[in-house]
Formats: sequence, C-alpha cells, structure tokens
Amino acid sequence: MAMFVHLTPEKNIRSIQRSGLKPNVWNAELDRGVFAMPVTPNFYISHQWLRELKAYGRKNFCGVYFRIPDDEYVIMGHYYSEHQPFKASEAVGIIQHQVDSEGYEVIIPRKIESKAIHTIRHLPQVLGWRYDPGIRQRPFCGCPACVRPSTVRSKVKNQNWEKSFEV
Repeated sequence: MAMFVHLTPEKNIRSIQRSGLKPNVWNAELDRGVFAMPVTPNFYISHQWLRELKAYGRKNFCGVYFRIPDDEYVIMGHYYSEHQPFKASEAVGIIQHQVDSEGYEVIIPRKIESKAIHTIRHLPQVLGWRYDPGIRQRPFCGCPACVRPSTVRSKVKNQNWEKSFEV
C-alpha cells in the first residue's frame, strides 16, 4: 500500500479525524479529488507544497498521512503540465526517480475515509517553495499575472517591475 501525505490547516484536523479527507474541485471541468504527495525518503519533496499553501493566509499546517492500495488509479502530473492517470505505486516511483521532483502533485479522485488515515503530524512551517518551483533560476516577473494581489509586498513588486522598463 502506497503512503501519501495531504497538507491541511491545523484547524481542519478534528473534522478530518472524524470524517476523513473530502475531495476538492481541482480543475475547470469540476473534477474532484484529494491533493497529496507520496511519502518519499526525501522529506522536502514529500512536503514541498507547504509554503505555497501558506501564501493563501493559513498559519499552521499539518500533514495527514494515509495509505491507498498500490493498484488504485490516481491522477499525477507536474504543476504546469497536463495530468495523467497512473496506478498509485507507479506515481510514487515516477516522483521518487525524477531528477527534479519539485512541482509534482498527485490527486486521488475520491474521499479518503478516516480509517485509512495512518497518522497526523505537525510539520516545520518553512518547508517548500513559494510562487513556483525553481523560481530562483529565472528572471523576476512582476506582472499582475505572476504576482498575486494577496502576496506580501505585491504593490511594491509590481511598481519595481514597471520601473525596470522605463528609459
């Protein structure tokens, strides 16, 4: 059985212990699923989404660890690419053997029952990347599409970016 971790705000823990993980809408076609990452030997890769999720205003996140059967189909892909169906064990293997596993995500297209939950742990709150995996390898873009209005210092970032084009 493959082990996965779902990151959730601390305030949701009681509800999850009682009724499990409920699927969320994840694309425009209104497909529903539970976002997760496989638990790999690399702690950072398994929990890489934490800082990006914190950008939406939640303070403390916990990891909800659960198991699903190896032959169950999940939807997996990179942050910017089209997602494809894979068996859970295949998805774990693909992510583990990537040269750069940042930005991958797995979506389980069903509810995770509370009895499938293995454990819930508090996590260090400084894990992961912000804005985009590999953001530091590219030049900064301060356009309104790249810098969300809700982010820290977004107005200053947009103004500095616009000034860089002035002659």
